[in-house]
Amino acid sequence: MKKLINKLGIDKAIAYSSAARIVQAGSNIVTIFFLAKYLSQEEQGFYYTFGSLVAVQVFFELGLTNIITQFVAHEYAYVTVENDKSIYKSRLSSLLHFCIKWYFYLSILLFFILIIVGWVFFTHYDTEGDNVSWKIPWFLISFGTCLRLFQSPLNSFLLGMNKVEEMSLISLYQQLILPISMWLGLYGGLKLYVVGISLVLSAVVWYLYVYFSKMKQVLIDIYKNPIIERIKYVDEIFPFQWRIAISWISGYLIYQLFTPVIFATGGAIIAGQIGMTLQMLNGIQALSMSWINTKIPLLSNCVALKKYSELDLIFSRTLKQMLAVIIILFFVFIGGLFVADKICISINGELLTTRFLSCKNTFYLFLSILLNVFVVSWASYLRCHKKEPFLLYSILCGLVCCMVIFFTSNIWGVEGVILGYLFINILFLPYAYLIFVTKKKQWHG
Repeated sequence: MKKLINKLGIDKAIAYSSAARIVQAGSNIVTIFFLAKYLSQEEQGFYYTFGSLVAVQVFFELGLTNIITQFVAHEYAYVTVENDKSIYKSRLSSLLHFCIKWYFYLSILLFFILIIVGWVFFTHYDTEGDNVSWKIPWFLISFGTCLRLFQSPLNSFLLGMNKVEEMSLISLYQQLILPISMWLGLYGGLKLYVVGISLVLSAVVWYLYVYFSKMKQVLIDIYKNPIIERIKYVDEIFPFQWRIAISWISGYLIYQLFTPVIFATGGAIIAGQIGMTLQMLNGIQALSMSWINTKIPLLSNCVALKKYSELDLIFSRTLKQMLAVIIILFFVFIGGLFVADKICISINGELLTTRFLSCKNTFYLFLSILLNVFVVSWASYLRCHKKEPFLLYSILCGLVCCMVIFFTSNIWGVEGVILGYLFINILFLPYAYLIFVTKKKQWHG
């Protein structure tokens, strides 16, 4: 067992982070049964479309949370090796002041935008009339999303200071609160209200954990540190951020556009099927991404200290481990669907597999996600250099994906969308690899 753990590179940070993802994946399976039992197929469509619309918060974050982790990691690397730490602590303090002020206003703005966007979208495309109660649930979801948005820069800040284990642990707690509160709510007949309630509870748990732990004092000490030198947003962060922002916006077009478009063109039922299938596949991908996400502070430190050989060794080993994990988990999932179909597992007289896409379409979706693992990993590696070389790639891929989804959904339906998406990923993969190899060679001399 120890040999397997060492081979997969499971350390404490990955263990906590992966445990959170495992809990999430396991809870997703249980949640599927609860959704199938206590929500209609139409309500399931609303449930997953909620998630895709909430993802518009990327237009507000604009990649800043990811940048915060990397900037803090770079500054903190010098705090730990330099004798004169005051300059670097000052720069960290200035960044924390900026984050708190900026995200406070962003969170308020996001709340009102979400309310308006949700109201317009569902009022226009809701074909179920008064059969689905979505208005108050959407208000709760918007509020919970804003609480979590304000928490995100603080979480990123602590991650950059190498508090990976602590933040992974609180992530595990959140992943326990979310499904348990949702199951209890569904069992109690709260229907779509459970989504917003669970979001609010998970945000409150994070704030309480930080408040009653050493993390609170860490943030206070940084915040109160005298500012003698600032990180200049316009000169240092913005040139990097605007590129990442466009990449994240493009990512919304690539990853989150499926469900709302299918909801609008095919109805709530098919939107629910693709949403539930994506939930499982994205959970599998998220678990595998724990390997690279927990290594970002370490990779950033290696870049800051110019330890390129160590950087490449860690990255290569991590990528192999990620691929092994995602492939194994997918075959467990697809095997479960196959068995469920053969033995006719049903809930409320309805086959469970009718809530998912067909095995064939699920496999096509997985191939796309597998290719994305390579691209996201290469991008994470290069972004640890505080640069964003995937800007043009993201723009082109996002625009093409957007056009293909709108075009195919109206003509060939959900299968056309999935095959079109797979074709795009295959087409753009060589371009992504060329960027990775070229920039790596250029920046490392």
